[in-house]
Amino acid sequence: MVTMALDAQWRPASTLFAPAARDDRQVISVVGIPTFATSLTPRSDRSAAVAIRAALDRYSTYMYSLGADLADLVQFVDLGDLDQPDGVDVIERLERVLDGAPAPLIVLGGDNAATHHALRALAGEDLNRWALITFDAHLDVRDGISNGSPVRQLVEAGLAGENLTQIGLADFSNSGPYAARVAGYGATVVPRSALRGRSMSEVVAEACDRVSPDGRPIYVDLDMDVADRSVVPGCPAAAPGGLSADELREISRACGRDPRVAAIDVTEIDPARDELDERTVRLAALCLLEFAAGVTERTNS
Repeated sequence: MVTMALDAQWRPASTLFAPAARDDRQVISVVGIPTFATSLTPRSDRSAAVAIRAALDRYSTYMYSLGADLADLVQFVDLGDLDQPDGVDVIERLERVLDGAPAPLIVLGGDNAATHHALRALAGEDLNRWALITFDAHLDVRDGISNGSPVRQLVEAGLAGENLTQIGLADFSNSGPYAARVAGYGATVVPRSALRGRSMSEVVAEACDRVSPDGRPIYVDLDMDVADRSVVPGCPAAAPGGLSADELREISRACGRDPRVAAIDVTEIDPARDELDERTVRLAALCLLEFAAGVTERTNS
């Protein structure tokens, strides 16, 4: 492991974490939900949440494009990682962790089971008043209980199909029956082929307007396997031809800008499968920072 040199004039992004909110900076809550037990693709129990936090040491807090320092504008309040995230009482325990937590929220998965758990815990009995946008190569509406079923579970629990948009669906990664199931929900699906040549900021803005015309809170699932496998080798189900690293970063910042986005997760990373250069978890860490940068534009708009 390479040790980073200390430099008082170069603040590492890991310094954004604080045990509790302080001063007048925008607060962003962070919680780890390291689900893995029901994954359709066997994976290790190594925590991506821990790895992503560690990867923040590789980046600074300075936003060159905005000419500002993130550390002067936001702070991350770390809510810790949920124990036994695949347990039967996970939603109830997560509700207690998130009770009173400042918004917006960043969820560090875990596989996509974390999406179901986090949105159910946030929404409580009001799931029908929330919206969901997924950036994912997969529909996640499979039968059974697994990381391949969170969208189906959420719809069956009360999420309205018209408040659901799924973006980045890949060819040869889904099935006809499951595509028909999503069509029956009345949801909007934007396949990978429809994204080529498009601005990801425009795609995010359109999706937010579609699922939340009334200003309802939006949960965004950023499943990292929507990206090209070359940039996310630590995502077991990623395929060649997905989104670029830059597109994921643009998506993350655009989500941060929209005040309707109350929560975003980063899921489907297995650190044990990552390359030695840690490119997957490092990209995930950048997505966190891009989201936070977008939040600063939200608050300054």
